[in-house]
Amino acid sequence: MLISAFVLGILGSFHCIGMCGPIVFMLPVDRTNAYKKVFQITIYNIGRLLAYSIIGLLFGLIGKSLTLFGFQQQLSIVIGVLMVLVVLIPQKTFNKYNASKPIYKGIFKVKSALGVALKKKTTDTFLTIGFLNGFLPCGLVYMAVFAAIATGNTLSSSLYMVVFGLGTIPLTTTAVYLSGILKGSIRQKIQKVIPVFVVIIGALFILRGLGLGIPYLSPAPILEIATSTMECH
Repeated sequence: MLISAFVLGILGSFHCIGMCGPIVFMLPVDRTNAYKKVFQITIYNIGRLLAYSIIGLLFGLIGKSLTLFGFQQQLSIVIGVLMVLVVLIPQKTFNKYNASKPIYKGIFKVKSALGVALKKKTTDTFLTIGFLNGFLPCGLVYMAVFAAIATGNTLSSSLYMVVFGLGTIPLTTTAVYLSGILKGSIRQKIQKVIPVFVVIIGALFILRGLGLGIPYLSPAPILEIATSTMECH
């Protein structure tokens, strides 16, 4: 599943760059020193990865709690169904029943803090910008969070989000040097591929939750494996 996290990060970065792009372009990097510029961008990305790891850790606690109650398979199926529905349900429907308004104040505070950080040029500023940027709302990050919860383990959940973040680094880094990458038909084609890939990941989670006894893809429930082992003895 970590491979899906990385690929989702790569494809998702074409979508997320629409939101993060302006922030990346406004990074107060030293454009006169190439080595210092690379270092500053690296610190920025470390900040984002740190934010993603914390998000994964927090939501991983939810997945772990449900797993302890024996709901890991059901959780995997529910997460898979949600990922498929998010793609299939029209965007207008989500806008009509938007339940995220209560957290707008928090988002506004994050954006305000970003605005202040973007005016500075110290090393820790790039870490702060990246960290705050990681908490900005993004549809593909939500998809990654869904998948992270389904891992049913806090460490695995955090690692899933970090790998997702690693997948976003190539494009966000390139965007600092080549703003033109955001234009053209390539981005439009990638945008069309993203929903397909999300549905595939959702289907894999559903398949995994069904416990059909297919090694690696849909392993049998642990209880079922233990029972069959005891019968063999």
